[in-house]
Amino acid sequence: MKRGVELLLKEANEVIETMSAEDVKAVMADENIQLIDIRDIRELWREGKIPGAYHAPRGMLEFWVDPDSPYFKEIFGSGKKLIFYCAAGARSALSTHTLQTMGLEPIAHLGGGFGGWKQAGYPIEEVEQK
Repeated sequence: MKRGVELLLKEANEVIETMSAEDVKAVMADENIQLIDIRDIRELWREGKIPGAYHAPRGMLEFWVDPDSPYFKEIFGSGKKLIFYCAAGARSALSTHTLQTMGLEPIAHLGGGFGGWKQAGYPIEEVEQK
């Protein structure tokens, strides 16, 4: 393996904005902020999500973000600052880096992910299985 996940994460973390759970808690009520949960839907069903977060599965992000894609979602063209998170912060760091290279801005990711949010004792919203 020439470029393993450790190197990819190192490179991503050097150029993306990482916010702590405390930082995110402080800004999440701002109408110009949107949290984006990129975990698998089964993770949301099992553990819940940060209140108000929009679910965008990791596998569809590039397609949902690109305005020229037939899968484009308006939320990604809202102009709001988007804060991505996953379970522990690795998937969201890589995703934020990819989306940043695509030109999406302003964006950041939640360091420590949902696990860090939960560990801090911040609110969690249940997600019903459909």
